[in-house]
Amino acid sequence: MTVPALILFFIFHTYPALQGIFYSFTDWKGYGDWSFVGLKNYFNVFQDGRAWSAYLFTFQFAIVSTILVNVFSLVVAIGLNAKIKFQKTLRAIYFLPNILSILIVSYIFNFMFAHFIPQIADSLGLTALSKNILGDPDLAWFGIVIVAVWQAVAFNTILYLAGLATIQDDLYEAASIDGAGAWKKFWKITFPMIAPFFTINMVLAMKNFLMVFDHIIALTGGGPGQATESISLLIYRGGFEGGEFAYQSANAVIYFIVILIVSIVQIRILQRREVQA
Repeated sequence: MTVPALILFFIFHTYPALQGIFYSFTDWKGYGDWSFVGLKNYFNVFQDGRAWSAYLFTFQFAIVSTILVNVFSLVVAIGLNAKIKFQKTLRAIYFLPNILSILIVSYIFNFMFAHFIPQIADSLGLTALSKNILGDPDLAWFGIVIVAVWQAVAFNTILYLAGLATIQDDLYEAASIDGAGAWKKFWKITFPMIAPFFTINMVLAMKNFLMVFDHIIALTGGGPGQATESISLLIYRGGFEGGEFAYQSANAVIYFIVILIVSIVQIRILQRREVQA
């Protein structure tokens, strides 16, 4: 029964990936004739200032977003795990952003940043918020972080809730008898017990944010100028719109290796911390 799924996966995933690797060693523009150029495309990527800028922005965005998502989702998960009224309803409400389309949500936030927030700020006399931050090269990435974090918190919260559900109440009762406060319970019981879930969330969040594309397309389009151009967006534009299919295929291969290395390093470091905890 798995054969049809494997065939479809190979046709729509593995085969195109192998094609991309093959074309990365050529000078194919996406059309017409081509010839082999060896590692020329790979060397050119390392000499491309635009690619370096895109890498810098992407990692800056991914690191900040990963930290914020895990902080907010852990706080929300602890709140939703407490004995509160309408617990199940609140869990469903907090999960809603995860099932909404990224593009639709981003377009809504685009309108809010461009019109709604500046108008409200003007009426309240808040000059700092009276302009569209998406039009500012220095502030546009903050808008993308806000939208990405708001939507990603939902999924990470579910994973943390699953981790919190594995902790027995007896541990907290014993800690209370010993006089431990809320903060000590968190650092000595909660966080060590959910360490594997923290590892999963950190790795998944970092990987997803490094591949950011939809948020940028809907919010800034990579602008102003190229201030918010991510690697995924650069590969897409150069490969499908700029006649750089082979060159951007090499960029994609390099980026795949970078994401793989980052993920492995994260897992090694965080798993070592799990053992220590």
